[in-house]
Amino acid sequence: MTDPEPREDRRQQPKPRKAQYLSPQTAAKKLGIYLPAAPEDFQTTPITREDLDALQASPPEWLQVLRKEGPHPRSEVARRLGVTNSGLARAGVPDVLTTEEIRRLNDEPTEALLAERRKVAAAGE
Repeated sequence: MTDPEPREDRRQQPKPRKAQYLSPQTAAKKLGIYLPAAPEDFQTTPITREDLDALQASPPEWLQVLRKEGPHPRSEVARRLGVTNSGLARAGVPDVLTTEEIRRLNDEPTEALLAERRKVAAAGE
């Protein structure tokens, strides 16, 4: 009852993986940068996950400068000021700031910013 000749394998073969592309907005968010401040080719070209991993592992000079000096997106501004994203708006702070502007706000915070920090501290307790 054994077949002397092996039968042809008709199972479906695995397909090669396709590159997954991210929109420039998503890539900028994952990198923690403000998209309009990025180079034009980054703003207009979809990026693969492999390219994103490479940028995170070994950032080019423009990415290092953006991360260091800004302008920074709202989420990064809120993190550096110690408030929530919505607290940023309630405190009347612009969504996009440079590192120097954030430093000045930290050195001389407004009363509204201090109130938002107290809310964050109370929520964390």
